[in-house]
Amino acid sequence: MDNYNNNFNAENDQNFVIVNSNKEDKFSNTWETADYKIVEPKKKRKGRGKVAALITGGLLCAIIGGVIGAGGVYYLNRKLYTTDVNGTTATKGVNYDPPTFAKDEQALTTTDVVKKVSPAVVTVSTNSIQQGLFSPTEQEGVGSGFIINEEGYVLTNFHVISGAQQLKVTLNSGKEVNAKIVNYDQEQDLAVVRITDNIKVPGVVELGDSDALQAGEEVIAIGSPLGKEFVGSVTKGIISSPSRVIESNGKKTTFIQTDATINPGNSGGPLINSTGQVIGINTAKKVGEGIEGMGFSIPINQVKDRLATLSKPILKLGVQVREVDANTAKQNNLEEGIWIADVEEFSPAEKGGIQRGDLIINFDGQRVKKLDELNKLKEKHKSGDTVKITVLRDGKEVNLNIKLTE
Repeated sequence: MDNYNNNFNAENDQNFVIVNSNKEDKFSNTWETADYKIVEPKKKRKGRGKVAALITGGLLCAIIGGVIGAGGVYYLNRKLYTTDVNGTTATKGVNYDPPTFAKDEQALTTTDVVKKVSPAVVTVSTNSIQQGLFSPTEQEGVGSGFIINEEGYVLTNFHVISGAQQLKVTLNSGKEVNAKIVNYDQEQDLAVVRITDNIKVPGVVELGDSDALQAGEEVIAIGSPLGKEFVGSVTKGIISSPSRVIESNGKKTTFIQTDATINPGNSGGPLINSTGQVIGINTAKKVGEGIEGMGFSIPINQVKDRLATLSKPILKLGVQVREVDANTAKQNNLEEGIWIADVEEFSPAEKGGIQRGDLIINFDGQRVKKLDELNKLKEKHKSGDTVKITVLRDGKEVNLNIKLTE
């Protein structure tokens, strides 16, 4: 399986935590009002490896083929959603919008919500090899997800499957099945994986309307905090803010803020309303001394229009890469580009002549320096298309023709 990863910045803060697995990779995001760090908790490591000078500039492993990570600062461009209700005039010159509430017969007990949704909630386990120039390091990670259709497609966070070379899904019953990554949207931190074993899915979630959320509504989170030992854990809270807009590096991100407990391993799992509908994807939490009950979920309405695209396989090159940024290029007398750390056997890249140590500088006739730039160009093509890729090899430009496949 291809390895999926990305190059995020992790220099400035310690308080905002991506809550998926036990990874060592760190993520950061400086918010306008305070310093935060999106930190991926430590992964289990098997083996030890030295880091070569070339990769000391913050370069992380990624795969072009299956998925390409988009390097740089972690941020999400999301639309700010608001709730519109028909209003009446309360006093002269003042428009009053009365709140709407779920009818008593629509709301379920917490137990009934869990019975309805939990069969569709899964644990997503990953295994990856971080390639060094001397020896590899094996890493394992655990996150959550939920089944969205009868074909066994599972929605989760991108950072849950980032770096994965092998993927397993554990059903609510405890049965472990094989799965593979279908597609992803790194900018929105979304990914879809598919169960590949021939099984009948135990359940499918119902998607709700996150635009209709109001502060104070009760919500439930289900997932696998801290790993498989706590699979199917249920926590309950309220909506602290239905549209918490955060600005970072000029980019606005909208989350649902909740005080339902969210811990490492919950990432990718569902946030559920009182009628048993998924209204968010649990993604992050704020941590620090004196801070309690600040979890953040991606509103499901921001995801709905992406599901059709995310359910289509991404085109494959089959190479493991490292991004060479401006600082690393200057320090090592290189050009900015995408350095080939490894080439998958029998892949389109191998068949087209790409070699380990090549530096991709042009894709489809356009200069590329970052993984997301290459990915966007690749997404314009379909399976079977041939693209021209220019690499630097031993200081010379080499033009190659690569046939893309799923």
